[in-house]
Amino acid sequence: MSARTDQLRDQIARLPNSPGVYLYFDAVDVVLYVGKAKSLRKRVLSYFQAPLTPSDPRSLDPRNGVHPKTAELVERIDRLETLVTGTESEALILEANLVKRHRPPFNIRLRDDKSYPYIGISLDEAYPRVYFTRERHRRDRVYFGPFSNASKVRETLNVLARIFPSRPCEGPEPGRSSGVPCLDYHIKRCLAPCVGYITQPEYRELTDQIIAFLSGRYRGLERELDQKMRAAADAQEFEQAAIHRNRLAAVRHLMERQWATNESMGTLDVIGVAMDGDAGNVQVLQVRDGVMQDRQSFHLELSGEDDPAAVIEQFAIEYYALAIAIPPLVVVPAQVAGEALTVLLSDRRGSRVEVRHAERGDKRRLADLAARNAAFALDQDRTRQQLARDRRRDALAELQRALDLPAPPVRMECYDISNLGPTYASASMVVFEGGAPAKSHYRTFTTRYEGGADDFARIEEVITRRFQRLAAAGEEPSFAQRPGLVVIDGGKGQLAAALRGLVAAGVHDVPVVSLAKRIEEVFVPGRSDPVLLPENSAGLRVLQAIRDEAHRFALKNHRGRRDRGMTGSILDALPGIGPSRRAAILKHFGSPERFLNATSDELSAVPGLPAKVARDVYDHLHKTAPPDGVASIGREVAGSS
Repeated sequence: MSARTDQLRDQIARLPNSPGVYLYFDAVDVVLYVGKAKSLRKRVLSYFQAPLTPSDPRSLDPRNGVHPKTAELVERIDRLETLVTGTESEALILEANLVKRHRPPFNIRLRDDKSYPYIGISLDEAYPRVYFTRERHRRDRVYFGPFSNASKVRETLNVLARIFPSRPCEGPEPGRSSGVPCLDYHIKRCLAPCVGYITQPEYRELTDQIIAFLSGRYRGLERELDQKMRAAADAQEFEQAAIHRNRLAAVRHLMERQWATNESMGTLDVIGVAMDGDAGNVQVLQVRDGVMQDRQSFHLELSGEDDPAAVIEQFAIEYYALAIAIPPLVVVPAQVAGEALTVLLSDRRGSRVEVRHAERGDKRRLADLAARNAAFALDQDRTRQQLARDRRRDALAELQRALDLPAPPVRMECYDISNLGPTYASASMVVFEGGAPAKSHYRTFTTRYEGGADDFARIEEVITRRFQRLAAAGEEPSFAQRPGLVVIDGGKGQLAAALRGLVAAGVHDVPVVSLAKRIEEVFVPGRSDPVLLPENSAGLRVLQAIRDEAHRFALKNHRGRRDRGMTGSILDALPGIGPSRRAAILKHFGSPERFLNATSDELSAVPGLPAKVARDVYDHLHKTAPPDGVASIGREVAGSS
C-alpha cells in the first residue's frame, strides 16, 4: 500500500459520524471537490465503496464498480480536510460558501455556466432602457434572470417591445438631435422620449409596469391597466384609454397562452431532476401569481454524483446564487429533505422560504410535469450528443481516406498567424479532439521574428517551437501530445513553411496539410494538385471549422495585445489613473476606440471612477493634445489596417 493510501485510511477511519463539510485536494493543493454530509465518515467512505480494513487492500481502489468520474476523482485525491458543523443546515451553508470560493472541478456544474443572460433595466437613467446583458454589477439597475439561454431573453424582450414600447437606443440619454423620431417610433416599438412625445413621469410609469410584468405580477398589472383604461374612458381621453386597452389585451393574451394553474397557488418554483451517468437535467417551472411564467432547463455535469438529493442541493446553491429573486415556496422532489435548503434560501432571500415536496393537487401535478420534462430533455440531449459524435466520427474517417492518413485524425491542430503590421503579431494553435474543439488545449504564440509582415517565416518559427516541445521532459499535456493531423491556414507557401518547421524540430512523421480559403483547396505534401473535397463533405466542414476557429482565436489574441498596448499607453498618460482604475476602464469599455469616443457621462458610469476624475480624463482627451504615444500608436494601427 502507498503512503498516500495509508494516510487516507488512517484519516477516514478517524472521521466522526457528525454533520460537516469535506474537501478533497490534489497533489498541488488544488481543491477538487467540496461536499456536505449528515455523517462525515459514512459519506467519505461511500466514495471508496468498501470499509477501510487492513485486510482489504482494494478498499481504496477506485475501480471497484465506481462511476468513471468518481474513479478519476478518487485517483487524484492526495489529502482531505473536514469541517464539523452543528447541523446539516450549517453544513449546506458552509458548502455553498466554499464552492463559491474554490469552484472545484468535480462539483456539479451548470453546463456553460460562466455567464448566464439577464434582462437589465437602467433605472439610473432618466429614460430607462430594457436590454440584454450578461453582467449584473451596476448599481441602480434592476436585473431579471438568470435565463437558461439567450434566445429566451430575446424572446421576452420582443414581447416587451410589443406591449410596453421603451427606447432601444444605447447611452444615458435618448438620442436624436434631429427632432424627428426614429423608425422604432413609427413601428410602435418606442414612444419617442428623444423628441418629447412622452414625459418623464409617464415613461417612469411605463417602466414600473415592465418591472411588474417581469416580476410575474400579472394579476396586479391586469387590474392596474383595467382601472387606468376605465378612468381614461370616463375622462373622455379615448386615445389614452385605447393605449391601456391594447396593453391589457396583450397581457391577457399572454396569460391565456401560458398554462394557468390557479390564482391561489401564488408564487413558487417547482424543481424536477433526471440523471443518467455523468449527465443530468434540472427543470425549474416558475409560477408567478398562479400563472406558469416560464420553464428553465439546465444541463448538469454530475461528475459521478448519483444521489438526487445531493444533486438538487448543489443545483440550488448554484442557481439561487445567480437568481435575482427567490420565491417564498420551492417545491422539490420527495428525495430531498428540504430543511437545510430552507435555512440557506431563507438566509439569501431575507425572509422565510419554504422548501418541501408536494403530496397532492396542482403542486404535485407540476412536480410530476417537471420530472417528466427533465427526463425528456436529458434523453433528447443524449440523442443529440450521440448523433453529433457519429457525424464527427464519419467526418474523421472521410478525412483519413481523402488525405491518405495512416489513421483517423482524432487529434487535429490548426495554426494561423494574425499579423496586421510590424507589432503585436501573434499565432494561434487550436486543437480539435474527436472532431470537436478542445479549448483547454488552445495556445497562443508571440512570434519573435522581426523581419516585417512575413507570414511564412512566422509559421516556420511557430511550428518549430511547438514541435521542439513534443518530446520535452515534463512538458505540459497540450504540447506533449502528437497530433494525427496538422492544418495550416493558407496555401502552398504556408504548407512549405510548416514543413521546414517540422524538419527543424526533427519531426518527420506528423501529417500536415494546408487549407486555402479561395475555393477551399487542401494542399498535401508531395502532390502538385490540391485535394478538392465536395462542398457537402463532412470532412471539409471539420477542416473549415478548425481553420475558422484558429483564425478567430489568433485575431482575438492579436486584438487583445494591440488594445492593451494602445490603451495602456493612453491610460499611463492620464491624470488620476492608477492600476485599479485602469483595469476598471478596460473592463467597462472593452476597446480603446470605445474609450476614446466616450462621453463625459459614459466615463462617469465606470465603476470606481470618481466624477471629478472622469471629468479630468474627458477634458484631457478632448481639450488638450493627445498624450505621448497616442498619436504614434494611432498612426501605427491605421497604417497596419
